[in-house]
Amino acid sequence: MTSLDLAQQRLRAFAEEASGISPLYEHLASRAAEDPEVADLLTAAGEEHATGELLLAAAHRLVQAEPFHQLSNYYPSLGGTYGADESTWPLFRDFLLERSERVRALVASQVIQTNEVRRAALLYPAVAAAAKQAGGPIGLVEAATTAGLLLGLDQYSYRYQTAEAGQVVAGPTKAALGLHCSLELAPGAALPKLPKTVKVAAKAGIGVSPADLADEDAYAWLEACVWADQPERLRLFGVASGVLRKNPPRLVAGDPVGDLAKAADPIDAPLVVITSGSGLDLVPALSTLGRESWWAAHEDGEVRLVRVRAGEVSSTTLATTEAHGHRLVWR
Repeated sequence: MTSLDLAQQRLRAFAEEASGISPLYEHLASRAAEDPEVADLLTAAGEEHATGELLLAAAHRLVQAEPFHQLSNYYPSLGGTYGADESTWPLFRDFLLERSERVRALVASQVIQTNEVRRAALLYPAVAAAAKQAGGPIGLVEAATTAGLLLGLDQYSYRYQTAEAGQVVAGPTKAALGLHCSLELAPGAALPKLPKTVKVAAKAGIGVSPADLADEDAYAWLEACVWADQPERLRLFGVASGVLRKNPPRLVAGDPVGDLAKAADPIDAPLVVITSGSGLDLVPALSTLGRESWWAAHEDGEVRLVRVRAGEVSSTTLATTEAHGHRLVWR
């Protein structure tokens, strides 16, 4: 398979992923997959990072830089109100090919950075349960962080919509950011008791290349990674970024598993590590820390709480979920 074949294959796969979620990205990715000139722009990324999402993020970044270009009419993130029509693809194609060197430079130097702050609503019940077991203020660490937005978990408010009790409200009442989530009960389950506050003594994040929200270029790329026809996600990202800028957490560059101690060791409080969609197994790393710790994991469609204490590991599946933070089925 040539690098062009791979790029076209990845674009087709992304078009399928976007189907039913992002009409704009499905439209653009499916056509890019069948256009060798446009698909070839993605080959600059190399085999590991070449994804259809990366090409669309690079395009989003360039349209951000030229917000008065006609193509912005199709980008709700920039105030566009046009749906995909017969003019969208020709405009997009010409826009990218006219800026081909800038596109190649972006896809060669950047990677997709997913910051889905709504996932905090999935993790909050697990972190609250860990804090209750810890019996006092906790140290919160996000493994595989990008910009650390989930570390603001204690500063956001939550409204869980239930069939049994209407809205269940949690988190601080005057929070700048409010998150909504559907909460269903599995057969035999009872509603979780969610506290108004989770007291956090210290925070840190560790990731391969953490992003600095105060850096304008880094921030613009994080915005570009949000799908352009999902402006609500972009709004939530902006508000959460504002919350974190007021009191930035400590972010450490390193391997989220092998270097976890770099983030955890300076924290003098019961340790709760959070992950979302990371694909990591943190149990071996937590076991080597030599302290009682908890891992609140949103992984593989589940929310789990893992406790590591004196060499013993216990794990409880609290809920099943969907990926982005819209829905919990409490077990």
